[in-house]
Amino acid sequence: MTLAPLVEVTRGANGVDTVECVHYGSVAVVDAEGRLRYAAGDPSFLTFSRSTLKPFQALPFVEGDGVAHFGLTQPELALLCASHSGESFHVDGVKRLLNKAGCDEHHLQCGCHVPTFYSATGKRAPADLKPTSLHHNCSGKHAGFLAYCAQHDLPLDTYLDPAHPLQRKIRARVGDVVGVDGDALPLGIDGCSAPNYALPLDKLAAAYARLAASDDAALSTLFAAMTQQPEMVSGTARNDLAFMRMAPGDWVAKIGADGVQTIGVRSAGLGIAIKVVDGNMRALYTAAVAVLKALGLVDAPEETGLAPWVSPVVKNARGTQTGVVRPVVALKRVA
Repeated sequence: MTLAPLVEVTRGANGVDTVECVHYGSVAVVDAEGRLRYAAGDPSFLTFSRSTLKPFQALPFVEGDGVAHFGLTQPELALLCASHSGESFHVDGVKRLLNKAGCDEHHLQCGCHVPTFYSATGKRAPADLKPTSLHHNCSGKHAGFLAYCAQHDLPLDTYLDPAHPLQRKIRARVGDVVGVDGDALPLGIDGCSAPNYALPLDKLAAAYARLAASDDAALSTLFAAMTQQPEMVSGTARNDLAFMRMAPGDWVAKIGADGVQTIGVRSAGLGIAIKVVDGNMRALYTAAVAVLKALGLVDAPEETGLAPWVSPVVKNARGTQTGVVRPVVALKRVA
């Protein structure tokens, strides 16, 4: 395993900065045929896909005619692929999904947490806030799981069991998309309790190249939902929303917990996967913008909606600047 420095964090005073932290990781840039084009570090680094898996977890639902069966709108379909911020329009959308499936929030097994909206915007959560499972960033995905089970008369109470028919189908379809035997994929349990799979980073990048460029009907449907309804996939002040608004209908972007970022670029036929090995999300966002710039996909990100992540200033509790987060990722052309 050979990792590369992706991002440095400095600390200093009086105009003199010293490197305090270095975040290492790997980058894989792959074309739609699965060929590695650019890399940093170890492009085959084994990486749990985390929430970047969501569009592919929705494949059985779309391929099983779930969209027409339940009369899903495109924003509702986008929620199946979302790590949403728990804003009111997200919560309302999940409620509609569950209602169409004949379920309610008590069927959700994702747990609950404070809506991501507050950490993303720097706002303080109200003291009387009582989050429910509807606010969980993965509740849309879980609502899709439940809808699939309701449509196909499968058990609802065990829908997260890796041996459940839905989860077995998801595992097989993920394997199909990345070109490996699904049963050979290392299994883990995600933060929302759903089965999750580890993939070589270049295989994860290839999955996003195919999501963006494939003529497969189900993948194209999911790509359209994510790129045309990016606010449903992400949320206010979130990086995925900013990425997809940079190139509407062309870039599909999805983060995963613990330092994973994927981007598919339809016009270039490319898939990008980044892993910050220590899981630092602050470093991930800066690395992702730097990779897009290095590939020539954006010229001056500091003049765009990506500006917050180009080289963020680090401040202490008094608001005093103590350093900066700066990218040092160096992509090498492979083919």
